[in-house]
Amino acid sequence: MSDWPVVALRDVAEIAAGITLGRKTNETELVSVPYLRVANVQDGCLNLSTVKTVEATAREIEKWRLRDGDLLLTEGGDLDKLGRGTCWREQLPLCIHQNHIFRVRLPVDRYDPDFVSLQVGSGYGKAYFLAHAKKTTGIASINQQVLGNFPLLSPSLEDQRRIARELKAQLAVVEEARRAAQAQAEESDALRAAIDRQSFRDVVPVAVPAEGMDDAPEGWRWVKLTDVARLESGHTPSRSRPDWWGGEVSWVSLTEIRALDGTWVESTEIRTNEAGIANSSARILPRGTVCFSRTASVGFVTIMARPMATSQDFANWVCGDELDPEFLMYALIRARKELRALATGATHKTIYMPMLASFHLCLPDRTTQGAIVQALKAQLAVADEAKRAAQAQLDEIAQLPSRLLAQAFALG
Repeated sequence: MSDWPVVALRDVAEIAAGITLGRKTNETELVSVPYLRVANVQDGCLNLSTVKTVEATAREIEKWRLRDGDLLLTEGGDLDKLGRGTCWREQLPLCIHQNHIFRVRLPVDRYDPDFVSLQVGSGYGKAYFLAHAKKTTGIASINQQVLGNFPLLSPSLEDQRRIARELKAQLAVVEEARRAAQAQAEESDALRAAIDRQSFRDVVPVAVPAEGMDDAPEGWRWVKLTDVARLESGHTPSRSRPDWWGGEVSWVSLTEIRALDGTWVESTEIRTNEAGIANSSARILPRGTVCFSRTASVGFVTIMARPMATSQDFANWVCGDELDPEFLMYALIRARKELRALATGATHKTIYMPMLASFHLCLPDRTTQGAIVQALKAQLAVADEAKRAAQAQLDEIAQLPSRLLAQAFALG
């Protein structure tokens, strides 16, 4: 492909930015018209589910309306928004676009719009935009001059159409595979949810009386959670004292809880020490303590595999003889959706301690708890393995479009 001619985009295309919001006009006859924003433009496709409308004059609509085959390119912002491009194929009868989207209009007797769109979205195009973008921390953007200088690969129109046709067919196969893998991932999630429901006899096993509780299955009973486990909070030693941090005492925090969810925690990355514990309200809690995140990231659960402390963002239950810690952990996970609905707060949702103290648990005898936990773990392991396999497929499939485009538009 090194023998393909290369031309500056500005020499063969009409390039224009879109209409600016908040503009002033003296005209009174305005028309409501669909209006594309950066969020609507993805690489290779348009997301029209969130298209908004604006009021525009007939003159503005005529100036900025999109025509079949127009290439749309995003100016930038976050790095993933830099130079995203796709073709307009009259998905709506009438549409205009904002000023952060460039419209590239090419002569149809010389260029295939799909070929140019695919070229822009390839590694070849991305590398050019990234190299020439104006950059600040995490932000990158291109201007009309940079876009006009884009080195457009220009084989014959016949070759352009052939390459575009072949690539679109290949990408369609990739998309079909992606949908199949996504369906497998969703099926594994559904299987996990079904396992949870079956294990707890279709009961939401953690609830508060004021919100209503399901009927207990035969042989089970509702108990106040604090009657079978001691409720503890946590605390954070002063951050202004670095000598209280970096010791031997593991300290469970929101920073790590998503990764720890549903597991026994052996140690944490963030640690305090004896001085930090002694000079704060933090307490070292025993092995088997069930930790439930109650602020911001509400509803994640882990169990201490050894004595450690937690931040104040956790409710911690030290289980008594009647309660298997793993049974409580899985019960809290099963009830996660309903418990999150109990959180309140404008900025950070929180379940406050009085509410936590009112939690009730639907409980079978200790032997049955252990049997449920063992069966549940075995079944969840199968579902989780299926999810990992599906996710690995999705990750691999996600790389295929860029590989196909890189192969098509490689130089040298």
